[in-house]
This record gives sequence, structure tokens and C-alpha cells, in this order.
Amino acid sequence: MALSFWQSTLGKKIVMGVTGLIMIGYLCVHMLGNTKIFFGPEEFNAYGHWLRVMGAPVLHHQWGLWIARVVLLASVILHGVSAYQLSRRDIKARPQKYVHTKPRMSYATRTMRWGGVILGLFIVWHVLDLTTGTTHSGGFQEGHPYQNVVDTFSTWYGNVIYIVAMLAMGLHVRHGFWSAAQTLGAGNRTRDRALKAIANALAIVLTVGFISVPVGVMTGVVS
Repeated sequence: MALSFWQSTLGKKIVMGVTGLIMIGYLCVHMLGNTKIFFGPEEFNAYGHWLRVMGAPVLHHQWGLWIARVVLLASVILHGVSAYQLSRRDIKARPQKYVHTKPRMSYATRTMRWGGVILGLFIVWHVLDLTTGTTHSGGFQEGHPYQNVVDTFSTWYGNVIYIVAMLAMGLHVRHGFWSAAQTLGAGNRTRDRALKAIANALAIVLTVGFISVPVGVMTGVVS
């Protein structure tokens, strides 16, 4: 049953919708956590410490964080694999090239495809920069996320990578939320306008919220 569901086109679309909503939920929480940096190093570092002890004393040290990481990683993989396989099916369904010289691929489709690639590469860089410290520009300090964030956004390339990725994320969320709502049956004639408004609001709030951090460092508000 599970295998046949996964192999079906509808099943892959549902998996994309559900995993997409999981990731949007994570982005909302992550963005709110990031804004704590505007309240100073003590509060931001305390937030970083809380992430490692959340769920205590029921969960051991970092168990809650690792559970969240595993769920998020599984969502990213399932989302990406579903998107790729659905794209390949779409190509196989129309093996003949279009007669028209103008491409039929919509703006939204191109945005989702390339936005997904940009975000995938960004996630790798982001983890290596601020989680493991492998590619960190300054002296990475374990347990001092405030200073690590300031170090990253004190470089021009750190700002460019992050801002470009967040713009791609905003476009991805805008179309992705709408698509997920349609796939999961939430859309209809009376709710479509509200769902589009929610999609636009989510995209704007998340984009502005995330970009406010590098802008805060660049302008000296966060230092």
C-alpha cells in the first residue's frame, strides 16, 4: 500500500505538499528564533543553548534538536526526490519537443525548479558555516552563535549568498504553499483568495524576517 502510494503521481504530490508544509513550519520557527539576535548576545546565545536542551528532562541533551534535524532532513530529501521524479514523468509524458519556439514552462515552474536548487546548495553551505564551522569565515566558536552569525555577515559573500537564498526561499514559499493547499484539497472558489493572501504574507514575512539579520549586521544594529 505504502509503495503503491509513493509510486503514484498523486502520492508524490501529496508527499511534496506535506513535506513542504513541514518545512514552512520550520522556517517560521527558525525566523522567529533568528530575530532574538536583535536583543543582544546573551539572549541569542541562550536561545542557542535552549535548542540543545529542549525537551529536557524527558529527552537527553540534544535529543530534541536531533529529532527536529532528522524530521527536517527527511522532509527535504522526500520533497526533492518527489519534485525530481514528477519532473521526469512530465518530460516523459511529452517526449516530442514543442513546435512553438516560446517555452511553455511557466514562470512559477521555473522559479520552483531553480529556487529548489539554490536552496539545496544554500542548506549545505549554511550547515557547514554555522553548524559545523567547516567553512566559517572567522574563528568558529562552539556555543557562541551570536558571534558566529556576526562573523558570517561581516563578509560580503556571506551576505550575498544568504540574501539571494532568502529571496529564492520567499518565491518558493509563495508558490509552494499555494500548490500544497491545492494538492491537499484545501482550495476552492471561496477559499482561493484567502489562501493566496496567506501565501503572499508568509513569503513576505519570512523573507523580510530572515534578511533583517544580515542587514542588521551590515548597518551596525547587530555587532
